[in-house]
Amino acid sequence: MNQPLDKKKVQEFARKVFGLYTSGILAMLVEIGHKTGLFETLAQGPGTSEELAARAGLHERYVREWLAAMATGGLIEYDAATRVFSLPPEHAVCLTGTSSRNLAPSSQVVAMLAKRLPQVTECFRRGGGVPYDAYRPDFTEAMDASWRLLYDGLLIRGFLPKVAGLPERLKAGIRVADIGCGTGHAINVMAREYPQSTFVGYDLSAEAIARARAEAQGMGLTNARFEVLDATQLPEEPKFDFITSFDAIHDQRDPATTLRRIAAALAPDGVYMMVEPKASSRLEDNLGNPFAPYMYGMSVLHCMTVSLAEGGAGLGTAWGEQLARQMLHAAGFTSIEVVDAPGAAKQHLHLPQVRARGGRNQTCQLVRRAIPRYDVLVPVGGLHRRKRDAHHA
Repeated sequence: MNQPLDKKKVQEFARKVFGLYTSGILAMLVEIGHKTGLFETLAQGPGTSEELAARAGLHERYVREWLAAMATGGLIEYDAATRVFSLPPEHAVCLTGTSSRNLAPSSQVVAMLAKRLPQVTECFRRGGGVPYDAYRPDFTEAMDASWRLLYDGLLIRGFLPKVAGLPERLKAGIRVADIGCGTGHAINVMAREYPQSTFVGYDLSAEAIARARAEAQGMGLTNARFEVLDATQLPEEPKFDFITSFDAIHDQRDPATTLRRIAAALAPDGVYMMVEPKASSRLEDNLGNPFAPYMYGMSVLHCMTVSLAEGGAGLGTAWGEQLARQMLHAAGFTSIEVVDAPGAAKQHLHLPQVRARGGRNQTCQLVRRAIPRYDVLVPVGGLHRRKRDAHHA
């Protein structure tokens, strides 16, 4: 016999579902506000729809409707008596400027993923995945927008000091590589800050590498270079003193081989810093994590499917700390420490760091970050390599 429905629960859940649709639409309108400069215009001062449209150089009717959506969505404020719209300073921090707190650039991820929805849906029926190439070129742009401000604001003063003595070594001069470098901004920022060190970025995308090279040339950098390379083909020689990967391991076709190749490419006292999403490998541990739906959703719509498209592991975005530890141990790193990444308290961003040591001078550092930021893992090579090679022989 069917149980009678709790009408209040039905209404509450219906409201929640429709709220999801509303949020998706608002996310696309945030992208419009970012790309048209409307948020920056609002940050300069309040105004009516006519005044704001004139200042932004946009059509008033579209601006007025957009403002209405933003006001009813709680992103901006509206004074009915004066018909004036305003952007609270606390909201402006998250939607404008060049700070790493500006989340507006990440809004374009929603529309970018939506374009691939029919292909991903078909994978539920036939298996396989949507290849990485099918996400270009707008995936490259979306990732650049999501990470660029973070690198500008936190890479030098936040991430790198997490590794004891690393800034001093970079100043003196060491060899550095970034795996899955995308448009190369992290490499270029480090190369500008540390002219005595040499830097190389590797990525599968020829388009992203071309942009990285162009930026390096525009910045006048002579100590940064970029190559198109599958991470599983990373050469063991010459060795690197510091290797990074930012949100680039979980969607690899063969992440286990990638981690082993990274370990093999490290110098005896080298360090590997891996940034990955902060999550548990156990679903039950993530049920109370407000960013978990974003991670699992990103996994379905991009990270997992691009790996499965190549017959890969399909780890998924929320592969989690436990599995990361297992894979690091399998790659030859035996001691792992997790720490919070910079900026975690200021954004919905949490970046714990993991450090794994092998022998007396082999280190792996993992930094976990909550969406929209990621975990970082740093392995360091050394005496443990002989032990590791014997283990995998």
